[in-house]
Amino acid sequence: MSSFIYLTQIHLEFGALKHLAAECLKHGIHKPLIVTDAGIKAAGLLQQALDALPGVDCAVFDATPSNPTEAAVRAATAFCQQHGCDGLIALGGGSSMDCAKGVAIAATHPGPLTHYATIEGGSGRITDQVLPLIAVPTTAGTGSEVARGAIIIVDDGRKLGFHSWHLLPKAAICDPALTVGLPPGMTAATGMDAIAHCMETFMSSAFNPPADGIALDGLRRGWAHIEAATRNGQDAHARLQMMSASVQGALAFQKGLGCVHSLSHSLGGINPRLHHGTLNAVFLPAVIAFNAPVPAMQAEHRLARMADAMGLPASSTSAQALGDAIRAMNQRLGLPSGLATMGVVEGQFEAIIQGALADHSHKTNPREASAQDYREMLLASM
Repeated sequence: MSSFIYLTQIHLEFGALKHLAAECLKHGIHKPLIVTDAGIKAAGLLQQALDALPGVDCAVFDATPSNPTEAAVRAATAFCQQHGCDGLIALGGGSSMDCAKGVAIAATHPGPLTHYATIEGGSGRITDQVLPLIAVPTTAGTGSEVARGAIIIVDDGRKLGFHSWHLLPKAAICDPALTVGLPPGMTAATGMDAIAHCMETFMSSAFNPPADGIALDGLRRGWAHIEAATRNGQDAHARLQMMSASVQGALAFQKGLGCVHSLSHSLGGINPRLHHGTLNAVFLPAVIAFNAPVPAMQAEHRLARMADAMGLPASSTSAQALGDAIRAMNQRLGLPSGLATMGVVEGQFEAIIQGALADHSHKTNPREASAQDYREMLLASM
């Protein structure tokens, strides 16, 4: 028996920001806290959101770090309560959206945030009392605007997942115009994040045919347009396609992710300066190779179907061919060639492996990975 839920109201179009005020009204948000970061404010995107909320009394928390922390959630929660806010608008990339989801929990639930972490058995403790949230992504990568989860670095340094259908944003305002000014490097890194979501969730062994179809179509769109979006940020068609790929990757990953994300979550907790999407791009080839022998992968021709979505030749359907195509794409996009160029050293492997084994994504990989398997994936990704 499989169960799938698709509930978020999604507005995906140029000019979608015009729906923001109506969505606030629909969900009883009269005094929202906008959770964002200093870069979004400096780029003028915060002002665009405020302009879309005429007459609405908003408070603004613009101190979200690049990787959201429990400390940032506490600060934003205090700000939210101080200003009497009754709902949240997450404006930014995955960091702002995940921080806002943390606030949605902390503002309405007692105890430390770790009490609600997935690996601590906390998902069932998150109730429908969470603050309502509307998500407005300014990158095309994480898909957190349509996802039930958040990733937050807690006080003890672990990068933990928080998952509940109650955390699903009430609405996703997906306006590609908000991504037009995104720099090439960030466009590439977030775009490969979306592609990783589509590929890894498609490899998951969970039975969810709708998610498989969404993931393959998202991969097709993302792979075909990421270079154009990176080369020319003003390319409206490419920006729209990448926004769709991002949404689709996250709609699909309710199937579960896998070793790509267990490794990137772990390493990102150890070194928060490393970009999550970039790590996913680097880890993908090694994880595809590790997953390739799984009987379901072979029986359902999953490598060949991904290769077809990527436009690869019919002869290029092996794990090696897919990995080579991803490495070549990373190179064309100007992303790092491996972990070593990002400052990762073998002395960090043990800590990375222990974090990966404990991560929630570890359990949903189609093939169970041992500590030695993770070590080999890390070596292959150097």
